[in-house]
Amino acid sequence: MCGRYASSRSPDDLAEEFEVVDSRLDKPLAPDYNVAPTKDVYAVLERQSKEHPDEPPARQLRTLRWGLVPSWAKDPGIGSKMINARMETVAEKPAFRKAFAVRRCLLPADGYFEWYPTEQKGKSGKPIKQPFYIHPADGSVMAMAGLYEIWKDPTRDDDDPDRFRWTCTVLTTDAPDELGKIHDRMPLLVTRDNRDAWLDPGTEKDRLLDLLVPAQQTGLQAYPVSPAVGNVRNNGPELVEPLPLEDSLL
Repeated sequence: MCGRYASSRSPDDLAEEFEVVDSRLDKPLAPDYNVAPTKDVYAVLERQSKEHPDEPPARQLRTLRWGLVPSWAKDPGIGSKMINARMETVAEKPAFRKAFAVRRCLLPADGYFEWYPTEQKGKSGKPIKQPFYIHPADGSVMAMAGLYEIWKDPTRDDDDPDRFRWTCTVLTTDAPDELGKIHDRMPLLVTRDNRDAWLDPGTEKDRLLDLLVPAQQTGLQAYPVSPAVGNVRNNGPELVEPLPLEDSLL
């Protein structure tokens, strides 16, 4: 799974990188080196303008809450369980299939975290886990493949600006090789050449999975980092700094 990641780029940098023409940000998010489920995150998506329905969809930068809430959900709390969508079932699973067909997005990230079970045992008898930071070796922005949904809160008035909740999820796949030793799942990425087709709501459903690339195939590197990242209250660039091997749990 992908359950934590880092996202420190500014809205201006993301708008340039992803060719955004319509920023829908009320205010920028602070750099976040410990993005966790239910937090607000940046997302790039394409939406048809209600004012100009004859024009092509415009590329937008928005903030969405991480943890997808299906439009039919009665309880928005279900979103905390919907942070990832498995590539193998995303086209059929009721919670994701509609969003997969027409509501796709990109979730920019510097890198993501996974926890590797070590041979050391904790008080419970279970293996102590060493966190790893996995990111592009060249320092580029990761474009994680995502889906988004818009949930309408039936308890709010029609004119309430908070009536609609925008949420998202990260698509994942198997991680069989080197990164699979750390965790058996990894996020799917969208390369620069495939961004237009992935974001286009009109792209044929049969083409979509062919646009995605497992993260391990895009020049990633992994190294151990401080266990402090395990606490969501900790946040700062020190969380992505390499941990000397002698200080790690390996």
